[in-house]
Amino acid sequence: MQKQTIHYLIGGVFALMIAMGIGRFSYTVILPYMQEASGFSRATAGYLATSNYLGYLIGALVVGRLPIEQKRVPFLQVGLIISMLTTAFMGFTETIIIWYVLRFISGVMSAFIFVVIASLVLDQLADNNKSHLSGLFYGGVGIGIAISAIIVSPIHAIFKWNGTWIALLCVLLFVYIALFFKSIPHSKKQWGNQSIPVPKMPPKSWLKWLIVAYSLEGLGYIVTGTFIVSIAQESTSFHGNAALVWFVAGLAAIPSCIICSKLTQHFGYVKILLISMVVQAVGIALPAIATNTITLYLSAFIFGATFMGITTIVTTLARHIVPVNSHQILGYLTAGYALGQMVGPTVAGVLANATNSYQYSLVGAATVVIIGALSLLGGVKYEKSK
Repeated sequence: MQKQTIHYLIGGVFALMIAMGIGRFSYTVILPYMQEASGFSRATAGYLATSNYLGYLIGALVVGRLPIEQKRVPFLQVGLIISMLTTAFMGFTETIIIWYVLRFISGVMSAFIFVVIASLVLDQLADNNKSHLSGLFYGGVGIGIAISAIIVSPIHAIFKWNGTWIALLCVLLFVYIALFFKSIPHSKKQWGNQSIPVPKMPPKSWLKWLIVAYSLEGLGYIVTGTFIVSIAQESTSFHGNAALVWFVAGLAAIPSCIICSKLTQHFGYVKILLISMVVQAVGIALPAIATNTITLYLSAFIFGATFMGITTIVTTLARHIVPVNSHQILGYLTAGYALGQMVGPTVAGVLANATNSYQYSLVGAATVVIIGALSLLGGVKYEKSK
């Protein structure tokens, strides 16, 4: 493998750790500490998450339209710096309005970074006949989640919740990206010209169903992704450190992308995507049945094992269907995903506040993901002649 391709893989993993695993998802494990210190409601917790996902939506819409094909690396570096600053500044204020603003800006940067880094890494892998390694790249989100789950509790014990937001590790990761992640001219060659055979794909006209499914996935999965640690913290049937629930999710997410990539090569992208969403829906619903130690850990494991795997499948599938200027279709997909994420935490938080339980929110989220899975059924027929 070319040295530069290795740098792209490592740099891509680090970028996802900074912007997604830590900058975006550390809120889940920090949330119970913030609620304990500040006393804000479940509804407010949902609004804070929604402000982040509103930013994510806007970032996805904007980046899909920007003519940044030749300037992706410098744009990526600026986005990472802003992401790190907005994450750190969360610990320097207790004003909820400022939190909303910071989480919003962080959301814009998360979407921007995700789309840019995904297009950079996927293009580089495609140009070097290494597209099957995309699963390694997406594992960065799981690594970031696992690390945040490990370090938040000990940091909180010393510096309270404020200190948990100041992730100095991100600075070290960024140094590597700044030093070794360089711009490379993209050959724009079609995936179909590679030595690795391209599986039979649905037509471009089917992409609308992929966008629908991915949008509903964003709406459903984020309920677990936002509240599962708080659910564990509040449950009298859960025994242990609630942060470990998030650690399990992170660990399960790390290999999930590689596993999903392998499965799609043997059974087809649409089939594995559909199955993954159904399995995820079961995991989302588990704590609605019982909030004990087993169901919460199992729910977290299923969540981690599916949510990034689903993203890997969707983005790689879209990249196969639209092999040139992939950042545009990735931007549209991410926008739909972000729209779902924006709605999910608000509805779930308000519903949980009104019913004093997360049960109805979880059942609703699971139902939405099932509907998304069903919308993919029309694409299965295109893989039958493989």
